[in-house]
Amino acid sequence: QVQLVESGGGSVQPGGSLRLSCGASGYTVGAYCMGWFRQAPGKEREFVSAIERDGNTFYTDSVKGRFTIAKDNAKNTLYLEMNSLTPEDTAMYYCAGAAGPYGSCPFSGRLEHTYGFWGQGTQVTVSS
Repeated sequence: QVQLVESGGGSVQPGGSLRLSCGASGYTVGAYCMGWFRQAPGKEREFVSAIERDGNTFYTDSVKGRFTIAKDNAKNTLYLEMNSLTPEDTAMYYCAGAAGPYGSCPFSGRLEHTYGFWGQGTQVTVSS
């Protein structure tokens, strides 16, 4: 049984930083396309970032230069380092793992249907 469990969310002031983690069981983080998505209140879930098996990374424009996706294959964990946070980053953040044999991320990992496994989410709130 596959489980993805996010952690690391919280409340920070604008300009602050957080590091999200996504621990996996029954699933090999290093073998597949993995991504981070977020959903703000009243909005649709949106792509944030993705990482391929070989380490290629993709980001939505609004987080480029501020967020960094990474993985630790030994720990079987996916990370999202978030810096220079703004109130617009406030959302529930979800990690996702590809269901198919996707070592690469189709369409740069932006499409939700690439992913068959999702975590329960971790809340990030940025406010002063």
